[in-house]
Amino acid sequence: MDETMQSSNIVVGLDIGTTKVCVVVAERDEMGKLNILGHGRSDSEGLSRATVININKTVDAIKAAVADAERESSIRIKGVNVGISGAHVHCINSNSKISVNQSGIVNASDVKRFLEKAETNIRYLHIDHEIIHVIPQEFIVDDQEGVLDPIGMAGTTMRGSAYIVVGMKTKIRNIKQCVEKAGLEVNAMTFEPIASGLAVMKENEKKSGVVIIDIGGGTTEVAIYIDGAIRFSEVVKVAANDVTNDVKYGAKTLYEVAEDLKIKHGCAYTGGERKEDEEILIKGIEGRPQKSFMKSSLNLIIEARMMEIFELIREVINRSGYYDYLNAGAVITGGGCLIQGTDTLAAKVLGLDVRTGYPEGISGGIKESINSPIYATVMGLVAHSFENSDFEGTVIEILPGSRKQDGEQTGAVPPPVVQAGKTIVDRLKDWWEKL
Repeated sequence: MDETMQSSNIVVGLDIGTTKVCVVVAERDEMGKLNILGHGRSDSEGLSRATVININKTVDAIKAAVADAERESSIRIKGVNVGISGAHVHCINSNSKISVNQSGIVNASDVKRFLEKAETNIRYLHIDHEIIHVIPQEFIVDDQEGVLDPIGMAGTTMRGSAYIVVGMKTKIRNIKQCVEKAGLEVNAMTFEPIASGLAVMKENEKKSGVVIIDIGGGTTEVAIYIDGAIRFSEVVKVAANDVTNDVKYGAKTLYEVAEDLKIKHGCAYTGGERKEDEEILIKGIEGRPQKSFMKSSLNLIIEARMMEIFELIREVINRSGYYDYLNAGAVITGGGCLIQGTDTLAAKVLGLDVRTGYPEGISGGIKESINSPIYATVMGLVAHSFENSDFEGTVIEILPGSRKQDGEQTGAVPPPVVQAGKTIVDRLKDWWEKL
């Protein structure tokens, strides 16, 4: 017997990447931590630089990843929070100023008008774009600066800035089409640098100033957080696939073999040290005899391209104007950061303290299966769904014979609609999605 229900504490994240599609089904426990119920992963061949180039291949990859997650979680997935990225996505800082209502006390309606005004101020610049997020950065009530949540404050005027994420309508539509053709509903769309940051960033880093660097297959995403809010982001069109292609041409082998060489034997930073070289045997193409490739040559190829990536990132950070505010340094994540020595090279090129970011805030379930930078974005998509204060849960179908259908409890309880201490970002998420 099928059982369809609205679950207030289960969400599904869908990360459609250039090289992989990842799906995670999670619920939130009574402590606010994430309990992983199931996950799926499949190879992706339908995207280039985070942009859909083949609808059918992308749909097939989504279906394969979703099927794995459904088998593991015993839940039929119906709705997802899907990530959106690519060079077509742009972020704009927009200023806004309004008069506070006649009572002289800022209320939710005032904040809504503030965000609407911020959106109106930039709309004419992007006729072929649509808004993905409108995120308040800072409020100034009369002369009181640095306000993150102005509701309840007394004042006559409220001004400040909002961070507006926009993307090309056609490219967003293609992503939605792929999801819908795979038999799913798009519950929400989230800019992936925001998701990655939410997954791997620690609260003190966010307050102190940090740059999140997500090295994916086709693109590298950079997001800068200062004083608790995102201030700048940009997508770099050089990433891990470019490293693999360099190895492929250097070793004169197949892409799949080059990827294996990169992961198993590669190093992104050698430090110029002379070590005893090592000969690596490579399988020949289509029955040809195997050949050898020197490890030193492999590492030189990898280091050159990875250095280029971090030099481009350094240029992005310098262009943002926030370099001197990155007191916490950088967090690198994504599958492209898994090459040995990547963190050391990043620190050398960027001149910042660097750590590798793994998904945070996971309490149990199949926790170890997603404990990798590869799953940073999809875990951030899950976390971002729970950040939505009006979120009512994903419509799911409990599969026959599952423990949930048999009445076994997971220990998680539905979160209240509004929790004490929620920031204005949480309470106004419903407006952002409508703007």
